[in-house]
Amino acid sequence: MLQDKTIIITGAASGLGRAWTLGFLKEGARVAALDVNAESLSNLKAVGAMTYVCDVMEEETVRQVFAEVLESTGRIDVLFNNAGIGINRLFLNVPEGEFERHIAIHLYGAVYGMRAALPVMKAQGYGRIINTISRAAEIAGPRNAAYAAAKAALWATSRSVSAELENENILINMLIPGPTNTAIWGRDMPNMQSPEVTFPTAKMLATLPNDGPRGEVYWDEKPYPLFKNDVSVP
Repeated sequence: MLQDKTIIITGAASGLGRAWTLGFLKEGARVAALDVNAESLSNLKAVGAMTYVCDVMEEETVRQVFAEVLESTGRIDVLFNNAGIGINRLFLNVPEGEFERHIAIHLYGAVYGMRAALPVMKAQGYGRIINTISRAAEIAGPRNAAYAAAKAALWATSRSVSAELENENILINMLIPGPTNTAIWGRDMPNMQSPEVTFPTAKMLATLPNDGPRGEVYWDEKPYPLFKNDVSVP
């Protein structure tokens, strides 16, 4: 099912993106791994990934990289907008520009990716886009305003763009990885799940049938009703 499919993954050099890159390579897909960390990307190139140094905050760079992937493979079948960073500061202690940087990476990075991929997917009559979000959007806990705002905005954007494509064979959905031991925490979190645990959900969303769900959130291969839960702020 994934043989010869072209999959683009942002934030691919570590954590979730790395686990998904390795998983899809094993499934026979052609994976374009994008990240700002050139050194870590070299390890993925060694195992068969196409690697591109790409800052998702720069739309022209995103467009150029996607064009290179298209030229190399002839298709863009699946896009994972996964690049992200973490924050753990009180709102008034967030350095100038850092809130905006969160929005630029998490939200605009995904917007730029969709802008570059959607014309290709429409022309080929097929596409799957998966945007990484978080329960932080609905919990909106302290010391997390920028991250929560970015993920809430990405949820709304994903649903709206998905609705515009209801007559296309292009499915846009979202993935909540859950508490995972990745670099986003800024330290090792051995009590959390490993990134590889999330691959089955990523694979499921990448291989949805033509009549599959649109604009939905998935966690552990199941739909998750984001913003419809009784949550308490920790």
